[in-house]
This record gives sequence, C-alpha cells and structure tokens, in this order.
Amino acid sequence: MGRSHALAYHQIDGFEICGIVTRSPESRGKLNKELGGGYAEFGDFYEALRESKPDAVSISTYPDTHAEYALAAFEAGADVFIEKPVAETLEEAEQIVAKAKETGRKLVIGYILRHHPSWVKFIEVAQTLGKPLVMRMNLNQQSSGDAWETHKNLMSSISPIVDCGVHYVDVMCQMTRSKPIRVSGLGARLSDELPEGKINYGHLQVTFEDGSIGWYEAGWGPMMSETAFFVKDVVGPKGCVTISAKDAGGEGASADVNAHTKTEMLRLHHSALDSEGKFVKEDDWIGTDDEPDHDGLCKREQEYFLKAISEDLDLTDHMDDAINSMRIVLAADESFRTGKTVELS
Repeated sequence: MGRSHALAYHQIDGFEICGIVTRSPESRGKLNKELGGGYAEFGDFYEALRESKPDAVSISTYPDTHAEYALAAFEAGADVFIEKPVAETLEEAEQIVAKAKETGRKLVIGYILRHHPSWVKFIEVAQTLGKPLVMRMNLNQQSSGDAWETHKNLMSSISPIVDCGVHYVDVMCQMTRSKPIRVSGLGARLSDELPEGKINYGHLQVTFEDGSIGWYEAGWGPMMSETAFFVKDVVGPKGCVTISAKDAGGEGASADVNAHTKTEMLRLHHSALDSEGKFVKEDDWIGTDDEPDHDGLCKREQEYFLKAISEDLDLTDHMDDAINSMRIVLAADESFRTGKTVELS
C-alpha cells in the first residue's frame, strides 16, 4: 500500500514527497529508484518527522504502529492519511480521531472502496432493494511465498476478519445507514506457523436496528480454497444485486490484489411476479466501464486527501464511520474469543 500511495503522490500536482520511510534500506531504495530517485530516505519515523517537517504524513505500516505514528504526526502539525484499519484497538482508533479533531488536522482513512465508482454504484443499487437487507460478502486469499510471509507478519498484529473486514462492514453500513446492534464471530487457526492465539480465518455476522443482517468471511494462507473466495451479494424484498466478477473471481485470482476491487458487471435481479407467478422483468446487467486498477484507486484516494486539505472538507462522518466499522469487526473478534454474542450499545 505504501508503494501505491507513493506513486500517487509522485504523480499528483499539489503533493511533493519530502521523505520515504521504511525499516528496510533495500525497500526504500527500490521505491526511490522506481519514483526516479532524489527523495530523502529515512529508517526511523520520528527522525523523518523532525528532519523533513512534512505538511502531511501517509501511514501504511502494520496496525500496531498506527496510533503512535498518527498521534506524533498530529502533534507535529501534519495532516494524516492512514491505512485501514485505523489502529490495532478501538481505544487507539478513538484516540487518533480525537487528536485529529483536537488539533484541527485532516484525517483520511484508506477505505479504498469508497473511491471505486463501481462499488459506489453497488451501494446505490442495494439501497433500492427495500428493507431489511441481507448482505453476503467475503474475500479469502490463497497466499504463498512472500505473500504468505506478509500475511503472517500482519497476523501477529491483527486477524484477517479485522484487517479486511473493516472494508466490507463499512460497505454494509453505507447500504443500510442503520445502527449495528449485535455481532457474532467465529475463528480458526489453520497453521502451526502462526503465533499462539492468532487465527488466519474469521467469520462475522452483524445485525442492524432496521432488521438488516450482514455476513463476512476472510481467510489467509496456503490452505485457503479458491472456490467462491469472492462473494459480493445483497438481497432485499425487491430483489438482489450481485457483483458478477467472472475473471476477478476465477482460478488463482485470490492472491492478485488487483482482483480484490474488480467488479466487471453488476447483476440486478427483480423479485416482482405477475399474476401467473412468473417474473415481471428479466435481470439487468449494469456495466462497470470505469474500472481503475489498484494503483489507480490509490491515486483517487490521494486526490481525495488533497481535496480534504485544500478545500477544508468536514471529515466528521468519514472518521465516525471508520470507528463504527472498527467497533463491529473487533466485536466479532471478541465474540469468537469469548464464545458469546456481543451486544453493541
């Protein structure tokens, strides 16, 4: 994610990179070269903050450092873009949002699907299906090699249901615009390579005040199935809408980050029946021609970050929505660990 965001900053007028920070000299050198070279490199975040004196900071580290880096950036007078999830815990996420409000700095969270025109359309169509909604989504990733090493490193900090789940729970919240009231979760540890107590598979169910329900599943690792790894389906009284991603959901695609945001086509089914009990309308197929790739979506995110700063956008709802989705996925994690359904206040 850091690489994709750096490419965006390099390309967008209005941004100027004043420093690249990674723990590895090799990784930052490789990125600097890809960007044409010439940018200052740092191995320590706090040194970079002192030396480069940035107007804005982009945080794409593992979630266990999000809070300390974001709080330091706000104290230094910088606006912040931070990858999802906002933090490792709900308390840390709330601290980050509170500090953004206290300092008057902008905080944009990397909810990449909010900037995808096809996903915006998916949400819009779902809102025409009546209430309650039944929302079914998953993103399982069959990973090996470097991708599995990255997943294992990430899972030392956070589970797949939390890391990926915030995206799709955020989508559910946009579809229903109703208060989540109850969450249940399941989890499993499918590899001895994981630290004790860590899981690489999770499943959540969330109930909303309007009667809508949502289901989300996420698993990472070499053992995960490629079958039905990509399900994005919403059912309401008036019919259903489905992301029909034949290529993005095909064999071997779960490890491809570009496939994770593809929609290809939306299929809208109408439930109305005539006097003979037959469907009144055939299904509609909605094309999604404006289909940016992963780097293109990251560029759109950073254009929004620039707009938020330059036009002084009110990001209250944006930040509150991020906290809301965090609360749901962390409740699912708690439910799995305690064996009890979590009631949300």
